[in-house]
Amino acid sequence: MANQDQVESTIATNKNKLFGFIRKRVKTNEDAEDIIQDVWYQFSRLINLDEIESISGWLYRVARNKITDLYRKPREEPVEELLFLDGENADMRDILFGQAETISDQLFKDLFWEELMDALEELLAEQREVFVKSELEGMKLREIAEEKKESIKTITSRKGYAVKHLRSRLIKLYDEL
Repeated sequence: MANQDQVESTIATNKNKLFGFIRKRVKTNEDAEDIIQDVWYQFSRLINLDEIESISGWLYRVARNKITDLYRKPREEPVEELLFLDGENADMRDILFGQAETISDQLFKDLFWEELMDALEELLAEQREVFVKSELEGMKLREIAEEKKESIKTITSRKGYAVKHLRSRLIKLYDEL
């Protein structure tokens, strides 16, 4: 592993510029913080720093790769998007998540929530828990990961499986409209 003094010195010298570089290329501070943490972790795991010609070049290359990975991985989708695959039907959002204006709107809303609850019951307990905490209770995935003492990747994966299952189950309602 790299010499601890070399690692600390490199971090102190490069942290602000590298964070600024990353932050300009991602949507949120949390994403930037996650990426810079991954970069520093990877850097600290190097065996021989002397073999790297340009440490700052190496850091920026790893940061660029992590940014690319961030944009390649599937993003979590809010529950409101489950039925709106084309994102064009704002009226449907109002029916499902707003106050029902007609009896038929209320019946559809009730049917949707009944189907959602049935579909949630079909999920593995871990997937259901992540989805419910994230979408229905409003917790951030990072908070769920900390609470469960599991990696953010595990939590994100569980939510992804839940969303895929729910979308396949609830698409029937979308088609009926």
